[in-house]
Amino acid sequence: MNAGRVEREELIQKSALWAQDQEYIDCVRDILENKVFQSMDQFIQHGHTTCKDHCIQVSYIAYQMCKNRGWDSRSAARAGLLHDLFLYDWHTHARETGEHFHGFTHPRVAMENAVRYFQIPEKEQNMILRHMWPLTPVPPRYKEGYTILYADKLCGLTEFGAHIKAWFLVALWPKQMG
Repeated sequence: MNAGRVEREELIQKSALWAQDQEYIDCVRDILENKVFQSMDQFIQHGHTTCKDHCIQVSYIAYQMCKNRGWDSRSAARAGLLHDLFLYDWHTHARETGEHFHGFTHPRVAMENAVRYFQIPEKEQNMILRHMWPLTPVPPRYKEGYTILYADKLCGLTEFGAHIKAWFLVALWPKQMG
């Protein structure tokens, strides 16, 4: 197994430990306890993962990456939690609104919601707004923004991969085996 894959797997495993990390919780408690953030539990992000759970995993991975490098881990943790604060089911959004470009537009919606509900500073706004680069044309301004971008892609691929794996197991399992 190559070193990059091992590091990615370790990040995913460590991201499950966020609830025991008091330093992390102290950075983000106000967001985690907010009813707007809690409402993200009603929307599925990838596969069977809720938007809230996805954002927590992205946040904690970005937090750990920044903390390990001596960067602004607090801003990364907070922006990571809010990076997908678009507050709608993106699976049905196009059908309901006619807006077919969720991948391009949701960063701005999430940033505007983050400003509205959490009054976040410009640095965190930029990290949220630019987390879909290169799908959106302008890259993040801050190095911490790249950790959110990386963590988001890593989590999204992991969540989608788990969903596909489960689907294949169900779809391909011989019926005679139960």
